[in-house]
Amino acid sequence: MFEHRLAPQRWFEDFAVGEVFNLPSRTMTEAIFLAFQAASGDNHPIHYDVEFCRAHGMPHMLAHGFQVAIQTAAGAGLFPFMVEESLKAFLDQSSRFLAPVFVGDTLYPSLTVAKLEPQNTTGILTMASAVRNQKGVVVLDGTQRYLLRKRA
Repeated sequence: MFEHRLAPQRWFEDFAVGEVFNLPSRTMTEAIFLAFQAASGDNHPIHYDVEFCRAHGMPHMLAHGFQVAIQTAAGAGLFPFMVEESLKAFLDQSSRFLAPVFVGDTLYPSLTVAKLEPQNTTGILTMASAVRNQKGVVVLDGTQRYLLRKRA
């Protein structure tokens, strides 16, 4: 059978605290803002009206918090390909919004293994999520937790 893998299969015990998974960078364009506004249904002008934003002291449209949080989606990187057979569940995620993101900012997301909690046949892998802008400022941090199988 032909197998197409982008990364070797990994199990809970194959991960180490401190391991970093960088995700692709992305520049926040007006098109991304408009697509997110349409998909989310959030119709507040702070996210799509440049003149409204300028009248309120901002240089451009302000990104919606969830628009920034989705930059940490593990599916943008290799992690989901590594756990195709071991992933049982994406348990939860949290995010803190630390600095504003505007049109034209470039975001650099990463996930870092922060905690490993072994159980009988599974384990909970906690990733610390972070998004930095082009100036190196952390604009978001948080966590993501995954339930992974141990090797049989």
